[in-house]
Amino acid sequence: MRLIPPQYVKPFVKRSKNDRNDAEAISVAAAQPSIGSVAAKSAEQQAAAMLLSVRELLVRQRTQLVNAMRGHAAEMGVVAPLGEKGLRELRAEVAAADDAAVPMAAKQAIALLGREAERLEVRLAAIDATLMQQHKANPLSRRLAAIPGIGPIGALNFALRVAPGQFASARHFAAWLGLVPRECSTAGQGPTDRSATSPWLLNLLGRKPRKLAAVALANKMARIVWAMMTSGEAYRPRPAAA
Repeated sequence: MRLIPPQYVKPFVKRSKNDRNDAEAISVAAAQPSIGSVAAKSAEQQAAAMLLSVRELLVRQRTQLVNAMRGHAAEMGVVAPLGEKGLRELRAEVAAADDAAVPMAAKQAIALLGREAERLEVRLAAIDATLMQQHKANPLSRRLAAIPGIGPIGALNFALRVAPGQFASARHFAAWLGLVPRECSTAGQGPTDRSATSPWLLNLLGRKPRKLAAVALANKMARIVWAMMTSGEAYRPRPAAA
């Protein structure tokens, strides 16, 4: 049995989606030498990473609720800055608004969305506490969290979901993550180049737009992650220049 990434199959679907066309597209995609295999995970490995998927779902649901609150409030002329503080201000302003400006039905609907968002926040806090325990118990996750810019949840994602041996190089791993390699990245110097935040980044920000610099930095960090996962080494920041 061989597993391949499902996103690589879609370009080979010629006609409307059905079982026959899907099977043909899978066969054609699997025959392409440039399409690598996905490592098969055991039931235990899938179970260990399942809570991460649950967290991602709840985060998306909370984001939808918050966006709905902001959208409905904006229809009533109530807007607030982004972020948690802005959301609290928005909810307070809606609740205190005159009924002529924000009808009671609108207040009740927005309040209902707020309560649902709070309910998800409580569940997410409990999930984050469990994931933090998993992170502390996972040596690889702890090593990866030492990389500047990678927190415990991100490190645990890599530790539980990534099989580094399925990638021929750090470049292939970065491409799998959806990061386009750029010539401005210096990560190709090898695993001894471990500086994710350095004068290199400041220099890049001085020459490139922030979005391009962000992609280049993410690409560099991905290569560091792959190097650490394959070598088993700890993160070693580059000494500051004298």
